[in-house]
This record gives sequence, C-alpha cells and structure tokens, in this order.
Amino acid sequence: MRRLLAMIVKESWALLRDPKARIVLIMPPLLQLFIFTFATTLDVRNVDIGVLDRSSGVHSSELVSQIAGSPNFRHIIRLESSADLKRAIDRQEVIAALVIEQDFDRDVAAHRPATVGIVLDGRRSNAAQIVAGYIGRVTAGIGADPTIEDTEGGTIVTNWFNPSLDYIWFTLPSLIAIVVSVAGLSITSQSVARERELGTFDQLLVSPMRIHEILIGKMVPPLLAGLFNATLYLIVATLVFGVPFTGSLFLLYPALIIYIIALIGVGMLVSSISQTQQQAFLGSFLATVPLILLSGYASPIDNMPGWLQVVTYANPARYFLIIVQGQFLKAMPMGAVFDQLWPLALIAIVTLSASAWLFRARME
Repeated sequence: MRRLLAMIVKESWALLRDPKARIVLIMPPLLQLFIFTFATTLDVRNVDIGVLDRSSGVHSSELVSQIAGSPNFRHIIRLESSADLKRAIDRQEVIAALVIEQDFDRDVAAHRPATVGIVLDGRRSNAAQIVAGYIGRVTAGIGADPTIEDTEGGTIVTNWFNPSLDYIWFTLPSLIAIVVSVAGLSITSQSVARERELGTFDQLLVSPMRIHEILIGKMVPPLLAGLFNATLYLIVATLVFGVPFTGSLFLLYPALIIYIIALIGVGMLVSSISQTQQQAFLGSFLATVPLILLSGYASPIDNMPGWLQVVTYANPARYFLIIVQGQFLKAMPMGAVFDQLWPLALIAIVTLSASAWLFRARME
C-alpha cells in the first residue's frame, strides 16, 4: 500500500506540475461550460420569414401579425410575386416563405378548411423543419372561435420530464459525459508518453513496483479529475441553470466511476502506443471525436445507419449518456440503470485488460 500510495502521489504531482496537463484539466471544462451551454441550442431563433399574401384580408393579416409577434422570428419580409419568393430563398434572405392564397380569408370566414403553403430552404433542413413546426402552431389557431369550447375532441400536449422543452435541461446533463471524457482520455493518454519523453520510463522498469501498482497509480489522478469536473457541473447545472436533478446520487456516481474507468482504459491504450506527448494528444483527439459523435449527443443513434448503430455498442458514452440524462430528468430506477451499467462495466474490463497487456508488453 505504501508503494501504491507513493505512485499515486507521484502521478498527482506530475499532473499538477505539467502546464499542459493543467490546461487540459481546467480550461476545456470551463470553455465547454460557457460555450456549449449557450451555443448548442435546439431552438431556432432570430430567423427571417418571407410572406407572399395573395389574400390581403383580415384573417391573413392576423396570421402575419401573429407570426411577426413570435419571439422565434426576427423580420417579416413582404414578397410581391413567386419570383421574389424564389429569389429570397436562393439568396438565403429567408429560411422559409409563407404563401397565402386568394381564397384563404373566404375559407376561414366560411369555417371551411383553409390551407397555407410553406416553402422551406432545404439547404438548412433541420432548422427549416423546426421553423415549419413554429409556423404550424401559429396557423392552427387562425379562425378558431374563442367563445366555443370543444368538449368532444381536441389535443392536449404534455411534455414529460421537460415541460417547457428547455434545451439546457438536455444539454447540461449531457455535458457531464463530454467533460468527463476529456479528463478520462486526454489526461490519461499523457501519462506513459510523458514518462518516455522525460526519460523516466526506464526508471519504472527497474523499480520494485508491480504492473498493477503502476497502472492503478496512473489511473487515480484522472479518476479524481473526472469526478471533480462532474461534481462541478452537477452543482452548476442545478444551482445556476436550474436543471432539476430528480434521481439518486447513489446511482449516478457508481455509473460515473465505471464510465471514467472505461475511458481511462482507452487513454492508457493510446498512451502505451504513443512515443511522445504530441502523439498522445493526437491519439486522444482521434478517440474523443467518435466517442462524442456516436454517443447520441449530437444526433440520435436511431437516425444513424444500421452498421453504425452496431458500432455504438462499443462506445461507453452511449450508455452513460442515458444514465445521466435519466437521473437528471426522470429519476431513472435502479433496474433501468443496471441495464445500461453492465455493458459499461464490460467495456471497462475489456479496455483495462487490453491496456494492462499492452503496458506489460511495452515494459518487457
């Protein structure tokens, strides 16, 4: 235990003394907190909408006024012809154009179904579809009599777990997995490479320490760094941004520790292969990008091709992302957590075993 404790202290001091390691430990989490929280929004705001109003009646004017009053839209650009509409879309002056035909007011006044046309800019397909949803909600209320109460039908929409559809409630819990990935991969990947670059790797070869003691000593500092960053984000998300934490810390933290250990195994693989810290940095970057993109954070896994969905089963971030979002927003029970935890533990065992074997081979 004294040898193991000495190794942990030595690795901790090496991490804190190295300026590069301190930057990796402190700067990326802070940048991600302030940039991702406000930049990775799922809302579409401050967009311009074109309107081609061929009806020019009371109801069409009401529709345009309601669209202009929506906080999601910035300017309403009046269009005089189909040529103006095509030109505005081609030049990306508007992301969508609303076409109100001549019989719109007559249909609304006669309580007949009235339709409007929406022309979307397909070059920005995701944002255009969201804008179409905004416009659809506005047009659905045109012509409705507020004095009539429909007791036989209608639709009441209830958004479970995120009633106001606030994107921060989705983004901040997910960022815990992203930030922990930086600590688990970037810091760990530098450990063995730093020993080689500083010429101290040979001293490990002749030291009385065993392989598992060296590995554990190198695993503890990034594990503590990951727990620190995750705890910081947990506090900021709940106290500063008001994201509710409805689950259990006793379920979240064991999953967090197993997730960090799985990432440390990958980082040790990269570090054992690398000869310099620059190579280790590039290797950790190559591992981090697919880890994030295939986790379901940037895009749903169900939308990916079938063969790529199979690849995501080897991604530890896929499972931890479900756990952390479930613990924050819907109090995920123990059984559901365990369904995601056992593949995460299996990945951790595989990555640690592979890194230990490679590390042993390098030492021999």
